[in-house]
Amino acid sequence: MTPSDAGFSGPQYYAEFIAPVTFGPFAAELVRRVAQVPRGAVLELACGTGAVTRPLRQHLDAPVQLVATDLSAAMLDYARAQAADLANVTFERADMLALPFAGGSFAAAVCGFGVMFPPDRQAALAEARRVLARGAPFHFSVWDAIEHNPHALAVAEVIEGLFPGDAELRFRTPYEMADASRLRAMLAAAGFTDVQVETVRLPIADADPQRMATGMILGTPRSAVIAQRGLDPHAVVAQAAEALARQGGDPYTGYGQALLVTAR
Repeated sequence: MTPSDAGFSGPQYYAEFIAPVTFGPFAAELVRRVAQVPRGAVLELACGTGAVTRPLRQHLDAPVQLVATDLSAAMLDYARAQAADLANVTFERADMLALPFAGGSFAAAVCGFGVMFPPDRQAALAEARRVLARGAPFHFSVWDAIEHNPHALAVAEVIEGLFPGDAELRFRTPYEMADASRLRAMLAAAGFTDVQVETVRLPIADADPQRMATGMILGTPRSAVIAQRGLDPHAVVAQAAEALARQGGDPYTGYGQALLVTAR
């Protein structure tokens, strides 16, 4: 059965086709950096389909409440369904620019590859600082430059070739917070005083280029935009899969690189 026959929704494409390959290993690295919280609640921002939520909930002590949030109702519904067997986790729809929580509500915050997307990144960091208790850590990850993520560059070049100059289909946005010095400055402006930034490279091995391309196109909002532009998203997936196979082989072998940040 091909992906187009499977009847998957966007969140399912993302969660099952691309997240385990590129996102999952970094989720484990991010969670590993979260110290145990003796009391209070932990906030997850931009939880998406729950790639960080499950390992984070399993990592935290049982009495600690985990509050997972996302702006997308579809992503949140998928994450909630996938976490039905987990105790002491709640899901709330929330905008990172206007979090519906009182100041100082959380003992820690975690965000896997989400702070790159708000239209005002500086304001999102300030909101995270606002809802954290004094001295509480904010653990998050951002992708390194796209040149250090060859799988993303291969697909970006396909998209840019098909839709030159199309702002809605700009593929490089998630890879534009890779300057550690700028990150430190933004976090300082948001009120954080102790910032640690670590560059981490993890392998991608024995991956299916077709499944990777499917997740990267059909598992994101860009699929609908491609359709609005008059192209079949599945045809774009096919081109992206070919580009991935040329770049990393079939099965695909490569790596992803990210910055893992802890700020207090």
